[in-house]
Amino acid sequence: MKYIFTILLALTGLISQAQNDLSLAYYLPKNITYNPSIPTPQSVLGYVPGKWHVTHDKLVAYMTALADASPRITIENRGKTFEDRPILLLTITSEKNHQNLEQIKTKHVQLTEANSNTIDLENLPAIVYQGFSIHGNEASGSNSALLSAYYLAAAQGQEIDSLLNDVVILFDPSFNPDGLQRFSYWANIHKNKNISTDPQDREYSEVWPGGRTNHYWFDMNRDWLPVQLPESRARIATYHKWYPNILTDHHEMGSNSTFFFQPGIQSRTHPLTPKLNQKLTKKIANYHAKALDKIGSLYYTEENFDDFYYGKGSTFPDINGGIGILFEQASSRGHAQQTDNGVLTFPFTIRNQFTATLSTLEAAKSMRKELLTYKRNFYVEARKESNNNAYVFGNEKDAASSFHLAEILKRHKIKIHELKQDIAVQNKKFKKGYSFAVPKNQRHSRLIKAIFEKRTTFTDSLFYDISSWTFPLAFNLDYADNIAISNLGNEILELKHKQAKQLDQSNYGYLMEWHEYYGPKALYQILEKGLRAKVGMTPFTLNNANYDYGTILIPVQNQKLNNKELHEFLQKVSLKNHIDITAVSTGLTKGIDLGSNKFRPLSLPRIGLFTGSGITPYDAGEIWHLMDQRFDIPITKLDTDHFNRTNLARYTHIVLPNQRGLSFNKPQIEKLKNWIRSGGTLIGYRNIAQFFAINEFMEIEFSKPENNATNISFEQRQDFFGAQVIGGAIFEAKTDRSHPINFGYKNDKIPLFRNTTIFIKPNKQSYNNPIRYTKSPLLSGYISKKNLDSLSGTVPFRHKNFGRGNVILFTDNTNFRAFWYGTNKLLMNAIFFSDEM
Repeated sequence: MKYIFTILLALTGLISQAQNDLSLAYYLPKNITYNPSIPTPQSVLGYVPGKWHVTHDKLVAYMTALADASPRITIENRGKTFEDRPILLLTITSEKNHQNLEQIKTKHVQLTEANSNTIDLENLPAIVYQGFSIHGNEASGSNSALLSAYYLAAAQGQEIDSLLNDVVILFDPSFNPDGLQRFSYWANIHKNKNISTDPQDREYSEVWPGGRTNHYWFDMNRDWLPVQLPESRARIATYHKWYPNILTDHHEMGSNSTFFFQPGIQSRTHPLTPKLNQKLTKKIANYHAKALDKIGSLYYTEENFDDFYYGKGSTFPDINGGIGILFEQASSRGHAQQTDNGVLTFPFTIRNQFTATLSTLEAAKSMRKELLTYKRNFYVEARKESNNNAYVFGNEKDAASSFHLAEILKRHKIKIHELKQDIAVQNKKFKKGYSFAVPKNQRHSRLIKAIFEKRTTFTDSLFYDISSWTFPLAFNLDYADNIAISNLGNEILELKHKQAKQLDQSNYGYLMEWHEYYGPKALYQILEKGLRAKVGMTPFTLNNANYDYGTILIPVQNQKLNNKELHEFLQKVSLKNHIDITAVSTGLTKGIDLGSNKFRPLSLPRIGLFTGSGITPYDAGEIWHLMDQRFDIPITKLDTDHFNRTNLARYTHIVLPNQRGLSFNKPQIEKLKNWIRSGGTLIGYRNIAQFFAINEFMEIEFSKPENNATNISFEQRQDFFGAQVIGGAIFEAKTDRSHPINFGYKNDKIPLFRNTTIFIKPNKQSYNNPIRYTKSPLLSGYISKKNLDSLSGTVPFRHKNFGRGNVILFTDNTNFRAFWYGTNKLLMNAIFFSDEM
């Protein structure tokens, strides 16, 4: 033991000295001269890359300095992150290409259009989009960007001149500025002068939530298709201006790994991706292998990972005529760490990423014409596949949800049209102004199919990510396929929210239906103003208008605002939230009158959200984002580590997101129960089901399928168990619309996203099962037959009265990745109407 300790101590000294003696020569290709007028990284940062983890502000400073010094580089700020950091893009190419950049861009877009055969490819540069560290704590990517940008700006000679003449590089040095800043701070403040390589050192174990995610704790490498985050919107706008031939996405993986590059497991490629895409990816892989062989780095390919979900950076190009390439580097997670492959140093990880950056550019240069031809043919073939009809989607009661799906399509440069008039097709009604039509015969016909299709058969049963993302289902919209083009009105060039109607003044009361997406936001504004509001528990008819379950009543009398002030305030609420509010002059209705006890008073919720140790950051972040960004509802983030000193009496509702190792002790459990007994509502998600059952918050009877292996070899065992995972699919549930959890939904069925195998048996009393999976619930995605049989007839929602309070459970994520708009209202109903359940 003493001998091992002595060796480790010696290694620590050698590694510390090596990092102090770092020079650019460790990274850069040999026998190349560099322009002395171009600033080196250390001249701006104060150190050679690899000694410290670069902070985003220093990364910005260096990229700006390069753009100022080099005629090969222009720089633009495409927007801001949630933390107001710039979202930079460098365009790097020859001076000659810079002078013709708009023409080059125009020709690349024309390659995607019907007249693409007129474009001469002989002298057209290839476009390569290179992006780094979309996960902020996979930092070798952004740190290698310092070296790559320097090399491309400063290297001299015929080789670099030829490269920059043949390639335009869209260079994104940090896909995730906020996450990179968070992680660099952690790694740097824990660095020893004598570098510790012990994996148990605090440096290598970030505190919750870690630096992987953005400000709201989203995994941004799942947002290329939904485009819900500002960083994603900036890069998607860039993508559709250029349609790059190659896009690279530089990541990190476990420290005991080596280096991975695509293609991955090709049997798991999405069927809409042409087979030639994978062949070209494999051909590009030869360039990476050659470059990594040269520096002696271990690597692997055609194992792990896949190209199925189009919302990842390495897969999104595959449905847009390009080649997406994933790089995964074993992570030092700090400055140096002992691994199965020896001591893994931060500079070593940077060098591998830098090497792959240059090998990609070499491949693009050598395969330039082949890649350009592939892109052109991709769109030619796509047009041949498409037919001359359309999709239509909408919700005659909820214009905002339809708008937000249309907004995504517009961000992807997909043409959308209004309807000529209201139509009824396939037993569904589509109302003009609340619905949109998408012709299939357009440039992005394959992308449109990927967005709208329902798929339930697969060649492989394993998925790196979700197996379905059908967007109209995610938004809980009615939609139909193969609609005649004759139903289409004008193309919508500028998308706008539905304009709310002018609100008349009333001396009696106002009614607001609960169907519209922004109803919860409007109701919170009303209650926050100190106004009285009630919710109708049953439908009624007034002035020939039908009002559904969940209609909100705002009486005029006994309010803190006078009649005129109340009218002016509600008019603002109506316009701001794109919601019609209706003035009424009588309480006499067909059905429940407005003075009925079936109009229940509502109160302003004060919401807490458990975060910290034991909570899944993604799930917590989705709820935080929903409240903070969508609904403007204040939410307090409660740290589980500080639970003992948390005053729960401040909150009417507390949300407990999916847990991963949550450990409350008995006194803490009792504290939570006493708060509920006193009138609080606890809302739990997903794995909280076990927490609720074990700690007797509610009785839950789980259904568990038998999973016995038959004729499965030792080698096949991982695939066998992997096939039982529900990675993410869409299922149909039947709803009891009279139950408050379902207020605002016009249909008696709802599509739910599910990525758990938590199956709960229904309650014996049917009225306690307001949401229940149908007998054949699969709508889209993969699920094993055993799991599908187990899911059939189970319930994804439970409610229990607990003293004066409530315990509510969702087994499924109602807020998945910010684009599952269709079930956001389930959470809001659980908050606003919990006391009526």
